[in-house]
Amino acid sequence: MALITKADLTTHIYPEITDLITRSDDSLLDKAIAMGEGEAKSYLNRYDLTTLFGGTFTDEFLKGIVKDIISWHIIKLANPNINMELFRTSYEDAIRFLEKVMKGLTDPGWPLRPDDPTTPIDDAGNVEYRTNPKRRNSF
Repeated sequence: MALITKADLTTHIYPEITDLITRSDDSLLDKAIAMGEGEAKSYLNRYDLTTLFGGTFTDEFLKGIVKDIISWHIIKLANPNINMELFRTSYEDAIRFLEKVMKGLTDPGWPLRPDDPTTPIDDAGNVEYRTNPKRRNSF
């Protein structure tokens, strides 16, 4: 199940505008939703994507960011009665926030990907380092 449905997009684009852009072809809308969710997922590889985008986890902030990305993908087809500058700014803001999350500069509190017990690698992307103790040679 997708995180965003056609009905969810009504907070960002009016349904009549969406129908006008897609010419009432829901397959174009489904492709834009898939592209937007895929783009958001590409920034969130440290997180449990099945939980975030599976339909059981609901975070309105995450939904808003994904809707900004999806809206940009929709209005790229045509722009009747839409302020392109506003949507481009919203899209860039969403990507900028996802980049901060990806780099670990901000923690939105979303569930991290669970560790695979069969591998020694931390699947959540946390970094650990160790060094040898400093040597004190005397001659």
